[in-house]
Amino acid sequence: MISVDGLTVEFGGTTLFKDISFQINEKDRIALMGKNGAGKSTLLKILAGVRSATRGTVSVPKDCVVAYLPQHLMTEDGRTVREEASQAFAHLMEAEAEIERMNNELATRTDYESDDYMALIERVSELSEKFYAIDMTHFEEDVEKTLMGLGFERDQLDSPTSEFSGGWRMRIELAKLLLKNPDVLLLDEPTNHLDIESIMWLEEFIKTSAKAVVVISHDRRFVDAITTRTIEVTMGRIYDYKASYSHYLELRKERREQQMKQYEEQQKMIQETKDFIERFKGTYSKTLQVQSRVKMLEKLELIEVDEEDTSALRLKFPPSPRSGSYPVQVDNVGKAFGDHIVFQNASFMIERGDKVAFVGRNGEGKSTMVKCIMGELEHEGTLTLGHNVQTAYFAQNQASLLDENLTVFQTIDDIAKGDVRLKIRDMLGAFMFGGEESTKKVKVLSGGERTRLAILKLLLEPVNLLILDEPTNHLDLKTKDILKQALQDYDGTLILVSHDRDFLDGLATKVYEFGHKRVREHLCGINEFLENKKMESLHDIERK
Repeated sequence: MISVDGLTVEFGGTTLFKDISFQINEKDRIALMGKNGAGKSTLLKILAGVRSATRGTVSVPKDCVVAYLPQHLMTEDGRTVREEASQAFAHLMEAEAEIERMNNELATRTDYESDDYMALIERVSELSEKFYAIDMTHFEEDVEKTLMGLGFERDQLDSPTSEFSGGWRMRIELAKLLLKNPDVLLLDEPTNHLDIESIMWLEEFIKTSAKAVVVISHDRRFVDAITTRTIEVTMGRIYDYKASYSHYLELRKERREQQMKQYEEQQKMIQETKDFIERFKGTYSKTLQVQSRVKMLEKLELIEVDEEDTSALRLKFPPSPRSGSYPVQVDNVGKAFGDHIVFQNASFMIERGDKVAFVGRNGEGKSTMVKCIMGELEHEGTLTLGHNVQTAYFAQNQASLLDENLTVFQTIDDIAKGDVRLKIRDMLGAFMFGGEESTKKVKVLSGGERTRLAILKLLLEPVNLLILDEPTNHLDLKTKDILKQALQDYDGTLILVSHDRDFLDGLATKVYEFGHKRVREHLCGINEFLENKKMESLHDIERK
C-alpha cells in the first residue's frame, strides 16, 4: 500500500537515516523500534505526510486513508466530546450536503439536453454511489462505543472537551482516528495516556478491526500483542524482521554476535596488515607488496557493529535504612475536591519490603492517594507513616524539577556517594548519557531525556520507601529493563503507579485497585489480577 524508496533525512549536518526502503502492505502490523533519537518519530511523520525527507519518495495510493496519532497534540475547544469524535465523519457529512445541493440544482434546471447537465448527473451519481455504499446507520453508536472503550463514561460524552486534561484529549483524537477506519494507522506512543483497561481495549480493537498499523511504543506487552513485523531503525539504516518484538530480540542478538565476530576478524586482519606495512616499508624487495596492502586498507569497507546493548548492565539501589514493620498505614482515608468524591473509607497496611501497584482507570485517585501519603494533600481519616520511614517520590512532573543549569554529569555527581562514584560513567551510559551526552546542560534535554535523568538520580538516594508515579512513560525498553531489574533487587518498600503490565509483571506482588470511589486490595501479581478482572467483567455483562 505505502512504498518507501531511498529515504534520506539530514539536518544540522547529521544524517538521521540514509537510503532506506521498505513497503507497508495490507494487514501489516509493524513495530517501529530503535533507541531514543534513532529517528522513529521522524520516520512516522514522513509516512503521515507532515514532514518531508531530504531525499527519496513515499508513494501512497490516491484512495488510501492514512491516520496519524502524534505524541503531543491538543484537541480544539468549542465542541463536546461526542461532537469532537464525530468529526471523524465530517467528510461524509460534507458529501451528503454536496449531494443534496446537486440534487436541488438538477430539480431547478431545465437544460436537460446540455453537456453540463449530463456532467452534473454523472457527478451526483458517482458521489451518491460512494456515499450510500458506506453504512452510516450506526455511526452514533460507533462513536459512543469507541469513546467508552477508551475510558469515557456515558455521562461525560456531552461535556465540553475544554474540561478534560491533555491525556483525555489524546484519547478523543485516538477515537477520531479509529472511527475513520483508516487503511494505515500510524501511532506514536498511543499507550502513554491510557490506563490498563483502555490499553487492553485498544489491543483488541487493533487485532480485530484495524487494517495496516505502524506503531512506536515502549510498552512491550502491547507491542507483542499487536505486531507481526518489526522494523528497527539503528545507526542510519533499518533492519526489517518478519517477527514479533520478542522474536526480533532473539534474531537481533544473533545478528549482533555475527557482526561482532566479523568485526573482530577484520580488526585482526587490519592489525596484521599494518604490522606488515610497518615492518617492510623501507625494504626495496617488498615495495610492491607494501603499496598493495596500503591501497587495500584505503579501500576497505569497515564492518560496523550495531549499538551496544546495555540491558545486561545491572544497577543497584544503595541498601535502604531499616524502617518500622508497617511503613504506610491507611485507616478510613477519604478525599474529595468540592462535591467530587475521589475515594472514601480506604483502609490498608503496606508491610516493610512490600512491592505494590496502584492501578485503575485515570482519574480514580491513584496519584491523589500518593500525594496524601506524601503529605501534599489534606484528607479525611488517618494516614500514618511508620518508624524511620525515609521517602523518595517520583511524580509525573519530576523531570521538570531538575536544576536546568547543571550538566547531566553534575546532576548525578552531586548526589553520588561511596563506590557508586566510580561507576557514574557506566550508569550514565546505561541510561544513554554516554560520551558527550553527559556534558549537555539539563535545559537542552528533551522530556524523555529529563525523565531518564530524574529516575537515575532517584536510583542513588538511600531511602526505604520509594514511590514512583508513571515512571516508564518516556523510557525506552532497554532503560525500562534496567530500572525493573534495579527495583526487583531493591530491599525497601515500593509503591508503583503504572499502566505498564510488562513492567509490573514479576515486580508487584500486591495490587491496590482504585475505582468507583473505593480502594480494593488484591493479594496477587498483575497478571492474576487482570485475569480475575476479565472474569468479573463477564459476570457484570451476565448480570446486565
